[in-house]
Amino acid sequence: MFKIEVFGNFSAAHKLRGYKGKCENIHGHNWKVGVEVSKEKLDNIGIAMDFKVLKRHLKTVLNDLDHKDLNSLQYFKKFNPTSENIAKFIYGELKKKVDVSTVSVWEAEDSKATYSEDR
Repeated sequence: MFKIEVFGNFSAAHKLRGYKGKCENIHGHNWKVGVEVSKEKLDNIGIAMDFKVLKRHLKTVLNDLDHKDLNSLQYFKKFNPTSENIAKFIYGELKKKVDVSTVSVWEAEDSKATYSEDR
């Protein structure tokens, strides 16, 4: 199995509904996002997927989140904008264009959530 991973960033605000503590108030993060693609085989020149293509797709999704109040976005009106749900949202958006394996979201250097679907 071959795996490639690219990273991106976005800045956004959110507040966690139903949370008791500081995070129930509006606050922001500089989020880091990692996207992994897995392939059984390489193409005819030995590439699982072009990094440039994967980065472009990730950037498109992150542009829709950057400098936004995540709570005001349609998806996060239904789902609490936790790191877990942000990872799932990004996964779903990327899955429309790329055979993504996992999406990880860091809200801090030492705090990461990852989403994947069983294959």
